[in-house]
Amino acid sequence: MRAPSVVIVSPALAAANNGNWQTARRWQKMLSSTHLVRIVRQWPDAQAMADDIMLALHARRSAPSIAAWAQSRGARGLAVVLTGTDLYRDIATDPQAQQSLALAGRLVVLQSLGVDALAPPLRSKARVIYQSTTSRREVPKTSRELHAVMVGHLRDVKSPDTLFEAAHILSGRADIRITHIGEASEAPWAEKARATEAACPAYRWAGALPHAEVRRAIQQAHVLVHTSALEGGAHVIMEAACSGTPVLASRVPGNVGMLGAGYGGYFEPRDAAGLAALLDRCRAGQAPDAPAPKLLEQLRAQCASRAPLFSPQAERLALARLLQELQESP
Repeated sequence: MRAPSVVIVSPALAAANNGNWQTARRWQKMLSSTHLVRIVRQWPDAQAMADDIMLALHARRSAPSIAAWAQSRGARGLAVVLTGTDLYRDIATDPQAQQSLALAGRLVVLQSLGVDALAPPLRSKARVIYQSTTSRREVPKTSRELHAVMVGHLRDVKSPDTLFEAAHILSGRADIRITHIGEASEAPWAEKARATEAACPAYRWAGALPHAEVRRAIQQAHVLVHTSALEGGAHVIMEAACSGTPVLASRVPGNVGMLGAGYGGYFEPRDAAGLAALLDRCRAGQAPDAPAPKLLEQLRAQCASRAPLFSPQAERLALARLLQELQESP
């Protein structure tokens, strides 16, 4: 008996190199040894008749494909994977996103608090699948300065303004350096990044980089900064946790669901002063005789305790359980 074939619907393909594409490509690789797996932007297409299971990323943007599957196959074999904009914006007001949730046989959230964002009648359909990454060894880092890196395309939902403002607050500090990685698809964001570079010598906008270079930058930094105002479950957080790099993150459900409620490195969303204060505390704790508590060491230990959640083995097992349920559920 052949294994069921899987189609992954992703609104973003390789050229975008964003979270949706990385999830789609990683799942294709994980499942390809046991299933025939393909990635499409829209379904149905010429090969649609051979598909047994659909994993649709993004309830709103993949809504036409989800509706087409449900019309021809019903809920069986259909899982909708919810992003941050789905969970914390679209499902409250967008009729297409709401319809996608109703049509799905299973709903997938990418961190533990995602289930709480769903209406109570939908929660029984929800499954948590933490995304995964490979582990990297922690590399030695200088104590002469603190190097922070932020990774994320420059758009409002990622709140790059918070980083710009924090860089201005710390502009007189030669011992705190900030590298900002990400593409600015809209000219105003690029202008703001360049203006911050001009005003703040310790801030550098690196633009978009290949994923391998991004991983290296995270591994080599003292701390990852993640300022998102809205988040579903960020790849960069798990990549930092699995590289021995602590995280400073906005206290939004998508980040708390990744790092845990008791994590010590949160600042309030869009609170640039709070972020700057945490960076200052991290730097103060680097000195051997520092009187301040060594925040970096505390955060590194907390991230290490979360890292097993983001292992490829854990994600592969969770995916296998999901496919089994999709096959068996009427």
